[in-house]
Amino acid sequence: MLSFNAQDKNWRPRLVLASASPRRLALLQQVGIEPDALLPADIDETPEKAESPRDLVRRLARLKAQAARKLAERDEALGKCFVVAADTVVAVGRRILPKTETMDEAAGCLRLLSGRPHRVYTGVSVITPKGSLRERLVETRVRFKRLSPDEIENYLASGEWRGKAGGYAIQGLAGSFVVKLVGSYPSVVGLPLYETVSLLEGEGYPVRLSWLNAA
Repeated sequence: MLSFNAQDKNWRPRLVLASASPRRLALLQQVGIEPDALLPADIDETPEKAESPRDLVRRLARLKAQAARKLAERDEALGKCFVVAADTVVAVGRRILPKTETMDEAAGCLRLLSGRPHRVYTGVSVITPKGSLRERLVETRVRFKRLSPDEIENYLASGEWRGKAGGYAIQGLAGSFVVKLVGSYPSVVGLPLYETVSLLEGEGYPVRLSWLNAA
């Protein structure tokens, strides 16, 4: 495990975020973590046959972290660093909803989610400078109001659904659809902060170092 001296406010190990998502970056920055690099992983995200939503997010977060780790090792400036990766899936029962790329896909998701509960799973993987892998799975229950055809049409016109798991972004306009949420809001956005910080601190990453610098 790494450690640091609270008096040395300028030292910290390198950290890579295995994502190009502005949402995940903003969430890390919210708790004072500024990644040294963004290394999105190009992996096949197709679910395996009979794969559950839980198993899918675990597997994809792990693969993203491992792919980013390999990229980081080729960069002398990063070297042996911390890598943080995450993946989010929206599911109704065992049915995994797509990360919508077309309006028809998004419309289908919104009609399915209208007036009923669903679950959002986010897997987080952290690889340490020594190569250890640490993981967490976060499950959040969300229920939407019953959506009218006009609400669905207007949301589709906004374009917020593009590339989003389940066809919506809770931090945007779709936040007005949420009747109830039980679990982690930042996890639904894309990165559970409590679990991510716990993983990093547990392996010696000085999360609160920037808080000292801001004082």
